[in-house]
Amino acid sequence: MDRRDFLKTTGVAIGVTAARALTGATQGVSIVVDAKDPVASAPPVAWAVRELQSALKERGITAEVVSRVDSAAAGNRCFLVAGAHAALAQQILRSSKSTMPEAAEALCLVPGNTGGRAVLLVGGSDARGLVYALLELVDRVRLAGDSDAPLDVRAALVEQPANVIRSCARSFESDVEDKVWFHNKAWWGQYLTALAASRFNRFNLATGLGYNGNSNVPDAYLYFAYPFLLSVPGYDVRIDNLPDAERDLNLEMLRFVSDETVARGMQFNLSLWSHAYQWRNPASNYRVVGLTPQTHAPYCRDAITALLKACPNITGLSFRMHSESGIPAGSYAFWETAFQGIKKAGRRIDLDLHAKGTDERHINIGLSTGNPVSMVPKFWAEHNGMPYMQASIRELERRQRDRPGDTEAERGFLRYGYGDYLKDDRNFGIIHRIWPGTQRHLLWGDPIFAAGYGRAFNFSGSLGYELLEPLSFKGRMGSGKPGGRNAYADKTLETVDDWERFKYEYRLLGRLTYNPNTDPDVWRRALRHEFQNAAGSAEAALGSASRILAVITTAHDPSASNNSYWPEMYTNQSIVQETPLYSDTPDPKVFGTVSALDPQLFATVEECAEMLVSGRSAAKYTPLDVAEWLEALSAAASENAARASASSADSTAPATRRLLADVAIQAGIGRFFAYKFRSAVLWSVFQRSGDKSALSEAVNAYRAARDAWRAMAEQAKAVYASDITYGPNATLRGHWLDRLPAIDSDIAEMEKHLTAAASPTPGVDPAVVRGAIRAALSAPLRPSVAAQHTPVLYFDRGRPIEITLSMEHSDTRKVRLAYRHADQSKAWQSLDTTWQGGTYHGTIPAEYTDSPFPLLYYFEIDDAAGSALYPGFGKDLAGQPYFLVRSRLTAAAAVRKTA
Repeated sequence: MDRRDFLKTTGVAIGVTAARALTGATQGVSIVVDAKDPVASAPPVAWAVRELQSALKERGITAEVVSRVDSAAAGNRCFLVAGAHAALAQQILRSSKSTMPEAAEALCLVPGNTGGRAVLLVGGSDARGLVYALLELVDRVRLAGDSDAPLDVRAALVEQPANVIRSCARSFESDVEDKVWFHNKAWWGQYLTALAASRFNRFNLATGLGYNGNSNVPDAYLYFAYPFLLSVPGYDVRIDNLPDAERDLNLEMLRFVSDETVARGMQFNLSLWSHAYQWRNPASNYRVVGLTPQTHAPYCRDAITALLKACPNITGLSFRMHSESGIPAGSYAFWETAFQGIKKAGRRIDLDLHAKGTDERHINIGLSTGNPVSMVPKFWAEHNGMPYMQASIRELERRQRDRPGDTEAERGFLRYGYGDYLKDDRNFGIIHRIWPGTQRHLLWGDPIFAAGYGRAFNFSGSLGYELLEPLSFKGRMGSGKPGGRNAYADKTLETVDDWERFKYEYRLLGRLTYNPNTDPDVWRRALRHEFQNAAGSAEAALGSASRILAVITTAHDPSASNNSYWPEMYTNQSIVQETPLYSDTPDPKVFGTVSALDPQLFATVEECAEMLVSGRSAAKYTPLDVAEWLEALSAAASENAARASASSADSTAPATRRLLADVAIQAGIGRFFAYKFRSAVLWSVFQRSGDKSALSEAVNAYRAARDAWRAMAEQAKAVYASDITYGPNATLRGHWLDRLPAIDSDIAEMEKHLTAAASPTPGVDPAVVRGAIRAALSAPLRPSVAAQHTPVLYFDRGRPIEITLSMEHSDTRKVRLAYRHADQSKAWQSLDTTWQGGTYHGTIPAEYTDSPFPLLYYFEIDDAAGSALYPGFGKDLAGQPYFLVRSRLTAAAAVRKTA
């Protein structure tokens, strides 16, 4: 039951006992707001106060707003809503020995006394921080059980953000699927309130992201946004069959959404991803009329100005500037003209420039408007991996292409990462964008990974992140279908609005990227409200399930493009036969050659098999390590899901069935990939050795993978529609059952080799092969690393960095120091450390530190028991597996420039 159904059912008839539990022995609540306090009197704070009053009213409690503490009704609980620098706020903070941070968006809930009366200080360093403090009380009230006392704050709570920018983007992709929510004002109110309560501080409405170019655009609604929104004076530009009334409604809705976003204390960004105005598809539903190559750039310039003036609460704009925007590479003149329209608007507009294909000239065009500029690279390519910045990008992207004048080719390392934009002396911000490739459709919710993302997104002074929310690419490229974006076959599982299905994900990501050390009660109160006695098991089940796809993406990436690779509904790549299914897989294009998205830390199947057969070891994580992780995560997800089902007060409730279904699907995917990784390693061992026992075990593992997929897909059949559409091609639509034939075909090809005559490879020791088979079927053996290391935090440019690692010395142990600039276009360096005075010593040379880039480093440890990484990943897989060192002087300058 969602919140609105709950309110319909219970209304205000909560009962006297429960109301008293909420307020204690008081009669009601007095909310003190001093109109002279510039923070407390800000419009977003007034909105949040009304939200608190509404929440209390829903629970049968009267809440009055007064201007002074001594005006509060006798016997009422008293809340003092104040900016941190207000006199009464300072008094309460001092008396409670609490310190309010000076940082933007900081908040506090501090119990105290003034004038002999108990009060709760609801404070903020600014209006947004104060909104968050009030919404924390709203959340406690709305999710409280009948015996809870959510307003009884006994210990001071003080928080400040870990990330400056916490943005959520919603993308308009489909005329069929998206107009229904875009034109719904009531829908927007609920959605934007949920984002604000989750402490996202920016909302980005994305247009023009439906295609990767303008060669084939069947559904063009809002693709080139300007003429869908307004008529620009001086130009007879229009959409051929769009009524003026609908165009005007679109602008009205844009103005409404931007106003409502700012009213809740958030920034409003508009993404204008496409500036193409012509497309070749003759069946396109809309066409631009009246625009020419000569008027294109001036029209866009004047349209931007008109749009910003028509919607005064647009606070930021996001642009894609490479060729997929419809503007050819190197067309700087277009952007120089178009961006004049931003300057002409006459107010601050934060500019986000999509990093792919950009260079310093693009940045300077943005800065020439006089506004702050942030570069926005993709986090983990067009997918989402584990919660750290990948140690390296794939070799395919890292290689610079020698095409003079072609910025996109020469700077190909910017396709899928932060590239060379992390210089400490940069004059722009960095915001990392989570692309919706790995997990588009299934529920996600892991507090441990969410906190890890919260720690990762401020990497090397980055400002934060932008989430392309769940379902972002639903109906993309003209694949929209009527019937709702959630695509349930079982319509009893539908939520009123599609976003409500993911409200737990918004809560976790928003709150834990604001504060990675958030009190677990923040998410557990929501789970108790939804699942009662099953809350703990539900949290554990979904938490384990939610790590599975991120681990797969990190370790195995046949395509960095989301258009091809979708691990959530994986299209099977052959272990046995080369296929062109994933074009950016290394040659030969088989499962075993697939690179990790972080090839510095993760080995391929082929590399793993070669190590096993040769008897060598490597510090990299292998597919066998990953298989072990996936097996453990899948088992934990399934076991806790069974506990949740058994302890649920109503296992037939839609929320429970939604969670259990999606956990089961993800656990099945995890088992499939675990078995397939083992099968692929065994197949590669067979290819190297000719040993039929390796082949037989490979077939057995592949059959087990197939059984896991089939069982999962059969469960999904009763839950989801037969065609879930995220694009027109087969890899972007369909159902899990559709993927079985390709799996069966590959197993059949592998089985053919069982009947062939045995042909052992000369020179390969059968005993070594038997050991390799055992290793492929077992848990990997890694040496334990009991080490002590004090991370180096800063370095002085042009001076060597001495790095030490303390651990027990062994004649068989070797320790290498791996290091690299925080520049993904460059390769890692390594050096052997020396044993001196009880520690291993390594020195990064002075000539390498004479650089504007921060440095990354970690250790590779080899001994008789095998190889390991330090720091590597802990058991929860949520940490940063290397250390970051920043330049002492330029780091301070960067903080000043990007604040």
